[in-house]
Amino acid sequence: MNVLEKVKKLQEERGWSTYKLAYEAGLTQSTLSNMFARGTCPTVDTLEKICEAFDISLAEFFESDEKKAHVSREELELLNKYRALTDKEKDAVKSMINALYQK
Repeated sequence: MNVLEKVKKLQEERGWSTYKLAYEAGLTQSTLSNMFARGTCPTVDTLEKICEAFDISLAEFFESDEKKAHVSREELELLNKYRALTDKEKDAVKSMINALYQK
């Protein structure tokens, strides 16, 4: 799958129009429309903005679908904080999550 196909796939997964992607990425709609119409790869800067809009990293963008397990930046931040906890604190967090999950 090439870069443009991957961007289109991510748009479809989210139900985003080109206008919505442009808005979320801080790009002009004409920039994206021209990119798709001409079949040209976006610049690294443009692709970074697109990835930010989708809340993924460039590395995640280029991961194969078989290896991909999407983790948002917020989830990654929580995971990193969890890893810094003591075992007792981790147990407390797990208990709280389990209690919330059982509602």
